[in-house]
Amino acid sequence: MQLPPPEVVRYGAGADQVANVHRPAGEGPWPVVALLHGGFWRDRYDRTLMTPLANDLAARGFLAWNVEYRRVGSGGGWPATLDDVGAALDALRSVDGADTTRVVTVGHSAGGHLALWLAGREGTVRPCAAVSLAGVCDLVHGARLGLGGGAVDDFAGGSPDDVPERYADASPAARLPLGVPQLLVHGGLDAVVPPVVSQAYAGAARAAGDEVELVEQVDADHLDVIDPGHALWTAVVARLPALLG
Repeated sequence: MQLPPPEVVRYGAGADQVANVHRPAGEGPWPVVALLHGGFWRDRYDRTLMTPLANDLAARGFLAWNVEYRRVGSGGGWPATLDDVGAALDALRSVDGADTTRVVTVGHSAGGHLALWLAGREGTVRPCAAVSLAGVCDLVHGARLGLGGGAVDDFAGGSPDDVPERYADASPAARLPLGVPQLLVHGGLDAVVPPVVSQAYAGAARAAGDEVELVEQVDADHLDVIDPGHALWTAVVARLPALLG
């Protein structure tokens, strides 16, 4: 069955405050997967990174909400990027066919950070669960590792020692427990965001009382997790019905 073409929806007045809606065929309402792309929060990357996953999700019966946001280099960073993804999630209330009682956030790399942050945020649309694909789950950890050549410091506007209050506000690890189930997916060959970031976060989240599953594949890399034909993505979609309740 042919899918409807994606629709661009504006959730704010800024040029980057838009999202693509990929709807399944037939009649809604449908459960929603909100997609947050990676790229170390930098403006050289955009939501087209997640378009293959959005198409795959729509074909499987999920409404995919592929979010753009202001990024470092074009007005983003703390707190603008967080403000944008929060507004984008709340904007689902006005999206035709979206079941806002069944929303999962799914993010890759820096988007994994955003997906987890949204899960702990008090907004008008609250996710049922969050999925981090090779995500920067802990900003302090990421900053200490120098991920992305200082990308975390660039996002926060300083180091954890310079602006500790920003890290306390923006890092999922600092906001534990998030209060919703979390799925962390990571490849053992990931040299961009090493798997130790997800491993350490999983331990901290469980200790805080959150329900967390960590799925790892030793021969997968940073981009395998956003390949719709890869076994790690198959593992994600297999778990979505349970995550959505």
